[in-house]
Amino acid sequence: MTDMPNPAKPRQSLLKPDARTVKRNRAEARFKAYGIAAIAVGLLMLAILLTTIIGRGAGAFQQTFLTLNVQLLEAKLDKNGNRNLDEIKKVSTFGYAPLMAAALEAKVAEAGITTDLKPKEMGAIISKDAAAQLRDFVLANPELIGTAVEFEFLTNSRVDGYLKGRVTRESIANDKSINTEQLDLVDALIADGALHKRFNVDFITGSDASDARPEAAGMGVSMIGSLFMMLVVLALALPIGVAASIYLEEFAPKNLLTDIIEVNISNLAAVPSIVFGILGLAVFINYMHLPNSAPLVGGLVLTLMTLPTIIISTRASLKSVPPSIRDAALGVGASKMQSVFHHVLPLAAPGILTGTIIGLAQALGETAPLLLIGMVGFIASNPPDGIASGLMDPNSAMPAQIYEWAKRADPAFYERAWGGIIILLVFLITMNAIAVMLRRRFERRW
Repeated sequence: MTDMPNPAKPRQSLLKPDARTVKRNRAEARFKAYGIAAIAVGLLMLAILLTTIIGRGAGAFQQTFLTLNVQLLEAKLDKNGNRNLDEIKKVSTFGYAPLMAAALEAKVAEAGITTDLKPKEMGAIISKDAAAQLRDFVLANPELIGTAVEFEFLTNSRVDGYLKGRVTRESIANDKSINTEQLDLVDALIADGALHKRFNVDFITGSDASDARPEAAGMGVSMIGSLFMMLVVLALALPIGVAASIYLEEFAPKNLLTDIIEVNISNLAAVPSIVFGILGLAVFINYMHLPNSAPLVGGLVLTLMTLPTIIISTRASLKSVPPSIRDAALGVGASKMQSVFHHVLPLAAPGILTGTIIGLAQALGETAPLLLIGMVGFIASNPPDGIASGLMDPNSAMPAQIYEWAKRADPAFYERAWGGIIILLVFLITMNAIAVMLRRRFERRW
């Protein structure tokens, strides 16, 4: 009995996909669409973030100045007329205020401006820091006493906010720092050309100021503090982190102890940064009695926080080197040490440098550990005199300075906080760009 042939199954066309293939293609297309949408949302959020930061912080790089012709009266500044610097220093900032007031009155009269304001009320539009600026100028140039000098004075924060649109005539109804008559004077001085905005270099190079002088506050000294902290982190974290990574990855025996060490290193990378601040407060300040707010202490705390990141990235870079490199070096007679330092380490260098710079960038933007060691407890007004002073004298840091400005009441400090964020982002972007360039420069292919 012959078997009856089964009816032939319909053959699938190679040119027309079946239902299953169509379903899979649709799923893949949806996945790609989700990925593109995620990237678009991320780029949109980044654009909003950058627009907000730049829009609110760009004003900090401009400041309003009032140009006045000041008579440096010898009778006020150097009564004996001998140009003795020690005697000139005895004249405080209060002695310079009448000179500025007289210069402003003369400017108002010269421009033909009519106002009912008293001289003291007119002088209130000038920053409280202006007298100190004039005094510093005279002490640097005592030979100019007895002459007239054209000087640009900082205006107060309300006048500066008025020119930037932050302060309006309606918003000052209950403001004791400025009134509408003073704004009328400001408008007249603007029309005369004596009052104007320009780029403010002192915001980048200057120091912090008191709550009453936001227009004089700058980031310069805190930038120096951050620089010294990063030097400490670089000097300690890089050699310690790389040495620990090389030993754990290449030389350490694989046993329970090394497993515990590796697990704890990974755990330390996830510890909140404020915990390291508490540790630094307990060990470096309370136990070792290092000075509060010193960049050295900040650098030590940030070193502890950065070490796990450097160790993990360095070990990953060492693991990425193929075992054949090690085997080839050992096969031609190299020792274990020679194979690691002459062959493995150069090939892993790009990843090590990248991880180190990213770790430094992370440390540069940390605020919480610095708060615990007191780097916001005072106003750092002067740059350090040298390396020892830069490490041991109290100072601030860029993220701590931004935090301090953000919590002050005057809106001008809020603007400066945004401006400080711009400077900090420039540093972070620069460090990340250097990491990318170094990786591409030293990267080797096999």
